[in-house]
Amino acid sequence: MAAVADHRRFLPRGANAVWLYAALVAALVAGVLVVMDGRASADQPPVDLGAAEHSAVLAAGTVISANMTLITGDVDVSPGTTVTGFPPGVVEGEIHAGDAEAAQVMADATAAYDDISDRGPAVTVPAELGGTRRTPGVYDSADGTFRIDGTLTIDAGGNPDAVFIFRASTLTTAKVSNIMLVGGAQADNVYWQATEGAALGTYSTFRGTVLARGSIKVAEGAVIDGRTLLLDNTVTIEGTTEADNGINRANTVDAIVPPPTRVTLPFDPGTTTELTSSPNPSQAKFPVTFTARVHPRSGTLAPAGRVVFKDNGVVIGTGMQTGADTPATFTTSALSVGEHHITAVYLGGLTAQAEAWVRFAPSTSNEVVQVVNVR
Repeated sequence: MAAVADHRRFLPRGANAVWLYAALVAALVAGVLVVMDGRASADQPPVDLGAAEHSAVLAAGTVISANMTLITGDVDVSPGTTVTGFPPGVVEGEIHAGDAEAAQVMADATAAYDDISDRGPAVTVPAELGGTRRTPGVYDSADGTFRIDGTLTIDAGGNPDAVFIFRASTLTTAKVSNIMLVGGAQADNVYWQATEGAALGTYSTFRGTVLARGSIKVAEGAVIDGRTLLLDNTVTIEGTTEADNGINRANTVDAIVPPPTRVTLPFDPGTTTELTSSPNPSQAKFPVTFTARVHPRSGTLAPAGRVVFKDNGVVIGTGMQTGADTPATFTTSALSVGEHHITAVYLGGLTAQAEAWVRFAPSTSNEVVQVVNVR
């Protein structure tokens, strides 16, 4: 299988950065009101996608791409054999139509779909997910459908391995809607089951793996950080055109060309987190400082973002790494006498690189046993 390209180079630069900045502003505005109205309580094991892990787009019958699209990952069709629209669409991966590889992807995606169907216990929540914050677990819809209008915040609570499962008959996202991952949540751990189909709206930002029946439609300008896996019928991906920006390019020298509609496998660059403490041992009621240094697994760009510090798995403080020379620190004098098993979790996030952004993956540090003696 061909290596999947690093999708960071597809982030907008120069004039096209306007689109990213507008989307970020829209996300912030839409996410001002966050409602906690239903909490899933059961920790879930990972969902095994098998060979489907490498598939960005899967359909049983046909995959149709129109205009400017970019697929980072494989495109698979089985048992059908029809894939259209590449070019002008671009696939950074391989196309498998009706071959043995595609058949294995379909079999493994079907197994994952069935696995998700059997997960529980589930919490039933209102159909509108926009403006809400969801914690790890399994969610079912009160009316059988899920909609996102505005921003859905998915919060892992400092656990990068947290799994989120949303199940409904249909999934619909509104124009310029957004899914925000916080607290170490990862797109690879978010799953959407739609038994009758999914429609992802124009210029929406969507995160997670869709496992659906019926049909999947991706509207122009949408950005999918995940997978669109359909167990039957047709996946349709409507790409962008120069006309989408409302500018007559023939009369404009520096027209802003919108980025393509994208379906990108989750591929946040990996990190490692190193934790130290000083002094160790320490004395009760005297300060001890924990320092977390987050490093990229490759390259030289230092990850930036929030780090949470945990004592036996319970968050006791936070810090912020802003660069290679400014690691995250947390100082406390509240530790009780005895041994404390301290870890630091980098929650991941965006780091600026020239005119683009790199979204680093979260990571958990080594454990430090902090000994606190009687004063």
